[in-house]
Amino acid sequence: MTTTPTAPRSFRERLDGFFEISKRGSTVGGEVRGGLVTFVAMAYIVILNPIILSGSADVTGGQLGFAQVAAVTALTAGVMTILFGLVARLPFAFAAGLGINSFLAVSVVGQVTWAEAMGLVVINGLIIVLLAATGLRAMIFNAVPIQLKIAITVGIGLFIAFIGFVDAGFVRSTGAGSPPVGLGIEGSVATVPTAVFVISLLLTGVLVARKIKGALLIGIVASTIIAIIAEAVFKVGASNGGENPGGWNLSVPTLPTQVVGVPDLSLLGQVSFGGFERIGVLAALMLVFTLVFTNFFDAMGTMTGLSKEAGVADAKGDFPRLRSALIVEGVGAVAGGATSSSSSTVFIESGAGIGEGARTGLANLVTGALFLLAMFFTPLTQIVPSEVAAAALVIVGTLMMSQIKDIVWTEFSVALPVFLTVVVMPLTYSIANGIGAGFIAWVVLRSLSGKAREISPLLWVVAAGFLVFFARGPIEQLLGVAS
Repeated sequence: MTTTPTAPRSFRERLDGFFEISKRGSTVGGEVRGGLVTFVAMAYIVILNPIILSGSADVTGGQLGFAQVAAVTALTAGVMTILFGLVARLPFAFAAGLGINSFLAVSVVGQVTWAEAMGLVVINGLIIVLLAATGLRAMIFNAVPIQLKIAITVGIGLFIAFIGFVDAGFVRSTGAGSPPVGLGIEGSVATVPTAVFVISLLLTGVLVARKIKGALLIGIVASTIIAIIAEAVFKVGASNGGENPGGWNLSVPTLPTQVVGVPDLSLLGQVSFGGFERIGVLAALMLVFTLVFTNFFDAMGTMTGLSKEAGVADAKGDFPRLRSALIVEGVGAVAGGATSSSSSTVFIESGAGIGEGARTGLANLVTGALFLLAMFFTPLTQIVPSEVAAAALVIVGTLMMSQIKDIVWTEFSVALPVFLTVVVMPLTYSIANGIGAGFIAWVVLRSLSGKAREISPLLWVVAAGFLVFFARGPIEQLLGVAS
């Protein structure tokens, strides 16, 4: 019996079969457009991440270079986005997570060096990979009540916004016991940089409100042009650590001497695990725990929302290749630490590309390739003043705060733990403190309100861990552990 040989499939057919483009109701053109829109929507991270990370000195006074951070941010985002597209085959792009990079810059490097902080990020990533591979990640996620999950996102949003206000000089320390902070300088927004922040905030806010694709990036670019003009006219100069309170906080916006340059990747591999010796094993472990927790819930919540938006989630919220996706997300944290760009995680801005039609990992290949190309344009990022980036932080914080509508305020045993989670983060300048206060309050109030059986044993363990975290100073002294 003679059989007719099957004609070899074309490249386009193989591409369609691998990514399931037709099966998900998409097209190659739709994937390309979606990938492009996702890049435009999140390209601001190449500017914002170096501003956040390079603006803080570590415990020894060392700082990360702005251009170097911009280059490794683009590199890591490109590589991880492409990897996730090929493995999970979903249109979820990766980049340095804002909550985690702010935590590193504000809370961690005051205790350790930048290399040691990135070592903690690597350990955090390895733990997440292990949790994902064994299935424990899903178990832990399910143990935390939805109200606390929402509160963590809301609290991080408020914290990020507060950082933006402080970086812009809109909120400043008064130097007095009461009130500890105030509006601008002596109650007045009287400086050119802060005025540029206000203009940038309103301009970007209008773009977001009108649902303009790439609103954050457009707002940053337009506001930077305004800042360059303002500096050329008013000659404000740098603040020089407060000597010139009316000056620009970090970088003075001037026209760049070059646009394209070879990326400086000198931060690759600048990782140390000496933080355990510097601050003690207990304190270092609690920092790792906070990183794992923040990374853990932010990523899983984002992926759940995006999969529903893309129409690939089932009734339980699970999506194709779930375990592989969670493992790759953990690898993103390892890669971010190894490149000193902070943990790389799924970005909610991927929803912009999904809205444009992206349904598969092919869109990620487009987004990732554009991030790799962006490495060669990092000289442009150095002209963006922190006051402009601060406006983007406030916008992102606002978007994260929007989930507060889903919190149940009518039951006080829920309301107080949620409230503490949200407000303790910005008031103490620590994500860890907010999460810990909320978890401990939840266990105490819910159990003493007759709802102890509703609390997962894992949540009791986490709350106990935070009790140790808050009491680590006296505990270390009692045990004779160097801090």
